[in-house]
Amino acid sequence: MTDSHDAPATSSTDDALRRRLGIDRRRFLSTCTAVGAGAIAAPVFGAAPSFAQPRHDDHGRGHGRGHELVPADKRGIILYTVRDATGRDPLATDLPSGFREVFKELARYGYRQVEFAGYGQHANAPGGANLESVAGAKLLRSWLDEYGLRAQGNHGFIPSSWPFTQPDLDTFKKHLEIANILGMDHMGTGGDPTGSAYKADWDVAADKWNALGEIARRAGIKLYTHNHDAAYGFLLDGGPLDAQGRPTRSSGTRKLEYFLKVTDPKTVWLEMDIYWAHVAQYKFHTYTNHDGSQRKNVFDPAALVRGHTKRYPLFHAKDGTRNDTSGEGYDMVPFGTGVIDYKTFFSRVGAKNYHNPMVEQDNAPSSTDLGQSLKHAKIGYTNLAALRKK
Repeated sequence: MTDSHDAPATSSTDDALRRRLGIDRRRFLSTCTAVGAGAIAAPVFGAAPSFAQPRHDDHGRGHGRGHELVPADKRGIILYTVRDATGRDPLATDLPSGFREVFKELARYGYRQVEFAGYGQHANAPGGANLESVAGAKLLRSWLDEYGLRAQGNHGFIPSSWPFTQPDLDTFKKHLEIANILGMDHMGTGGDPTGSAYKADWDVAADKWNALGEIARRAGIKLYTHNHDAAYGFLLDGGPLDAQGRPTRSSGTRKLEYFLKVTDPKTVWLEMDIYWAHVAQYKFHTYTNHDGSQRKNVFDPAALVRGHTKRYPLFHAKDGTRNDTSGEGYDMVPFGTGVIDYKTFFSRVGAKNYHNPMVEQDNAPSSTDLGQSLKHAKIGYTNLAALRKK
């Protein structure tokens, strides 16, 4: 495996690729190191990555294009949905397996974008098991280009340390380099900035994410956090203190609402999982005010996005049917087959040429129907493409 930190002598092919992507590898690594060490005045990169030009055809589905809610070149999928397919042994099945064959299949459905959930695949697939390297990123990029796909993000490594340790910074820099080679605008994580309900812990998380976001910004990448329902619960920020001196009541501010206020809009971004936001709407509707009274505040996911439109470059488009016995209010189903009103959501948030919805279904893989996740991916694309303004 190629170590991204050694910066070995490169071939003319490598140099041509870096020129095409706008990457100077040594300058990239040295700049990230300086910023990570606190030298915020380090020079900003002069060249941004170039990307494959999006196609403007719609595989024959151009009817009513002026009223479509998700433009053709914004229709994407997170590869976690088809993780069983990328992880399949190509020597043991005729089904698409490994990244290259899965890219080909997703492009055939009409997808134009993918979001990674790591860079691992089956060891027998082309390129081997682990493509989390400079060489692996070049290979992935060649396949993306081959099938007209664009990488739009990754749920990858975010340092757990704060202040940062050098090994964590080195790994973070490697992921930024991989993101640049893949042509990503964004890089993120599938976890919340903190699992805490306390304001003080969200302040610490904001400091950490502001610092990471600055490192990413200087690499030409927007750093994002992907959130499930818990992050939309109410922040404990006042009232009587408990035995550990922590607040026990809320002003009615939600955790992510506070995070948006205390992070830099130029360096920290978010990806709303619309399904989990609706779960939060179901779960978190009442809070105990500082004075002990019970207050009601029903969460409106679309209103939050509208108030911070440019902070949400990415969405997870995931659907559900109602289930009031589950504790979450919904059960996951293929996109477009549930009850979440995506037509209204996308109409309300607007900025359709800015947001990038990624179809996701956590439970798409099946042990009894080995092709199910790809079937559901196809259903998801068809239903995403069919969304039109009311």
